[in-house]
Amino acid sequence: MLATATVTPLLGTMKPEAAKTFYTDTLGLKFVTDDGFALVFAGENATIRISRVPAMAPAQYAVLAFVVPEIEAAVDALAAKGVVFARFGFFPQDPRGIWAAPDGTKVAWFHDPDLNLLSVVQHA
Repeated sequence: MLATATVTPLLGTMKPEAAKTFYTDTLGLKFVTDDGFALVFAGENATIRISRVPAMAPAQYAVLAFVVPEIEAAVDALAAKGVVFARFGFFPQDPRGIWAAPDGTKVAWFHDPDLNLLSVVQHA
C-alpha cells in the first residue's frame, strides 16, 4: 500500500534558527519553507521536515543518512565547515572518524545542533 508513497524523514529541533543554518549552509540542503511548525529542506531525493519541539531526547542511533559516492571527500568538506565527527569506542574508526563495515560499506557520524545523530554513508 505504501510502497510507492514518498517518504519524508521527520526530525525535531529546539533551535530552529541554528537548524536552518546548519542544514542549508553546512550541509548544503535547499531550504523550502518554514510553516511555523517545521522547517522543510529538500535534498536530491527526499524532503526533510524538522519540527519545532518543546523538548528533545535525541536517539542513540543515526536518524538520517546521506549516501555519498566518496565518503572521504564528504567528510573532509563537512569538517572544513566545522562539523565534528563522532567517535565510538566499540568499533575502529580511521583518523577522519570513518568506520569500515565488514562488507566494505563506510560510515561516519555527526550531530546537528539538536544532537540528532546523522551520518554519511558510502556503500560497498
